[in-house]
Amino acid sequence: MSDPGTTLSKHQVTCGDGLETLLNDPQDPHDPYETTETHLERLLGRALNSFDLPDSTVERLGTALAHSSALHSSHHSASLHRTTHRHTYLLADGSALSLWELAHNAGRDGTEQHELYAEESEARLAASRLPTGPLPGWTAERSDGRALDDDDLELLSSLLARPIPAQPRMYVPDNSADHARRVLRRAENADRPGERTARRLRLAFAHHITQAFGRHCPVEGGRDAGFTLYEHQFLLLDGSEVSLWEVEHTATPDGRHMCEVYEDEHAARGAMESRSRVR
Repeated sequence: MSDPGTTLSKHQVTCGDGLETLLNDPQDPHDPYETTETHLERLLGRALNSFDLPDSTVERLGTALAHSSALHSSHHSASLHRTTHRHTYLLADGSALSLWELAHNAGRDGTEQHELYAEESEARLAASRLPTGPLPGWTAERSDGRALDDDDLELLSSLLARPIPAQPRMYVPDNSADHARRVLRRAENADRPGERTARRLRLAFAHHITQAFGRHCPVEGGRDAGFTLYEHQFLLLDGSEVSLWEVEHTATPDGRHMCEVYEDEHAARGAMESRSRVR
């Protein structure tokens, strides 16, 4: 469900150089005369992934003079509350720069979390990765109130594990070398691709992302963990193609979200199998 941001209240704010702009930020009932500098500090400070923003973007934001924020989309269901906001900044050179903020309650304890992205496509992809089903701690029941038995859960699991339809590969020239750098930087596995692969990917000028697998599976200790597998395929300047296989999962001792990156699909799927009963 998408909601236009025009129905939200607007507040007058004073910006970095004394200019004034309209701020439409329903999540921040703070000082209505907050400066752009303070607004940026709060935005970057609350984002879980602010370190993942391109360095060039952060440097440009340091020259911001004014800003405005607007609700871009929202989704509210019994288990998931998700909103996306667009924050636009007027820079000293006269250009404009936007950040896309995703706020959701899909964390382990259900508290609101914030993520920041430099591109709308990245925010949309991150939103699509959020679980739309019951959150951890949810108990499955029949319509008559009785808990589901093992056969019911096996059937439900098979339905949730249906293959994801194949998507046409469409390479997009969109700062692809920097995208590859960020994928490699967030990898936490010791056997992640090395410097040789990183050097090759500096020649990437277009890329395509495909979700190859996604499922909640039981792990050691009797709890469920989420597993998602993505293929990041890059087209290089010499015409060759390179893929990175990214595993995102919560099969960590404390349920923390973790990313691992591999150079081939077999290794990525092997890593998932070693951490769960994925078949």
